[in-house]
Amino acid sequence: MKDIFSGIGWFGDASQMSPLEQTYKIARTQAIIVVSGSLPGYFLTVLFVDRIGRIKIQLMGFTMMTIFMIGLAASYKFWSSPSMHAGFAIMYAFTLFFANFGPNSTTFILPTEIFPTRLRSTCNGISAAGGKCGAIIGVLWFQYSQTSIRSSLLLLAGCNLVGIMFTLALPETKGMSLEDITGEMDEVSEPSEESATVAEAEFIHSVEIS
Repeated sequence: MKDIFSGIGWFGDASQMSPLEQTYKIARTQAIIVVSGSLPGYFLTVLFVDRIGRIKIQLMGFTMMTIFMIGLAASYKFWSSPSMHAGFAIMYAFTLFFANFGPNSTTFILPTEIFPTRLRSTCNGISAAGGKCGAIIGVLWFQYSQTSIRSSLLLLAGCNLVGIMFTLALPETKGMSLEDITGEMDEVSEPSEESATVAEAEFIHSVEIS
């Protein structure tokens, strides 16, 4: 967020500010964007995750993030003018809104539900670690790559499209218990033929004939 807003000149000329003043402006901007975009998106996810469904929310989030990021990147020079800084901030706040009313929330819910019980903790840990690796790569990309902010936004939009394709392969878990999701109830309710035979044999009594 700092690099993107610095790129459009949101914080002014850094050479004419003290480090404390620059840090204050960055922290203030980030707090405003989070309060106006991220938190409302998170609260809406809590309210509607069992009404709309995890997959629909995740697809909607990825799709809207893609649209807003392409909108920011396609007209990046337009947003760079001082008169349009507020519009850029609103667009970016909507991006974070649909990040939290979307994959930023549902990707913490789905891994705890869709994996079988025997593998749930392990696979959930692997899934979380994969997400953290992606976050590290994203931060390092912005920090050290020579790519422009506009190109980086387009790259992020491409990552969202990949997220949409993977989301389409996931099962919907709305309104289902963990046993129903993994199919464990079906296994319990349908005993094998061998176990059924043994169960029937227990009720066979032999009578001696003298």
